[in-house]
Amino acid sequence: MRAQDAGYLEVLELMAFTDNYIWLLLNHQEKRCAVVDPGDAQPVIDWLNAHPQWTLSDVLITHHHSDHVGGIDELKGEHDIRVIGPSMESIPGLDLVVKHADEVTMLGRAMRVISVPGHTLDHIAFFLPDELLLFCGDTLFAAGCGRLFEGTAGQMLDSLERLAALPDATSVYCAHEYTLGNLHFAQAVEPDNKQIADRLVEAALARAKGACTLPSAIGLEKATNPFLRTSIPAVRAASREYARANVETPEACLHFLREWKNGF
Repeated sequence: MRAQDAGYLEVLELMAFTDNYIWLLLNHQEKRCAVVDPGDAQPVIDWLNAHPQWTLSDVLITHHHSDHVGGIDELKGEHDIRVIGPSMESIPGLDLVVKHADEVTMLGRAMRVISVPGHTLDHIAFFLPDELLLFCGDTLFAAGCGRLFEGTAGQMLDSLERLAALPDATSVYCAHEYTLGNLHFAQAVEPDNKQIADRLVEAALARAKGACTLPSAIGLEKATNPFLRTSIPAVRAASREYARANVETPEACLHFLREWKNGF
């Protein structure tokens, strides 16, 4: 932790509901902060009350589900904030509507918007290229991906490929603590993948201590996340065995992996 470094952007997790993470971004130089996907305002309010020297300036929204937007109105009622998110009528209080490839300055940092439909059609991710930070909501999880509530397997595949193209060192901040369950599934898909086995041990130890398993990293996801490995023969074979059908494309592989994971 480099809180004393004025140029450092610190990221903290605030827990919400049973397994949601609200990410808190801290600009120590200006004592301004931002939050990502505040489905519940109370954890944010509690932190701000405990740290009165900090000013909340921005709220970043990745998609319209209530566990990501439910706290906006209350936060907006108490703070002079800018709400940034995708165009969707069910997202309250939007001040800045953004779309793919838009660039925004937030907490004095450059931030790029990446469209990542699949979980929902409006889903976006926020990438800070100078810090190599990615806030990806419910699209890319640690060792997994989001359910296909609105989009298709093809859309999710394209979205995951966009994120996988980011530098391997990019820190991945997703919105739920799903790591252990996802790694158990990943191990079922690739039982001979030692990196998955090692990561599962590490995650289990962290959760036993009540610790957060995030952030992940793009390079780690490429090595251990079956949804980013749909061209790997072992993953394709596992998908084919589950489907009892020919699985000839990465899209078909992802489709059957997601069906398998839904009931895992």
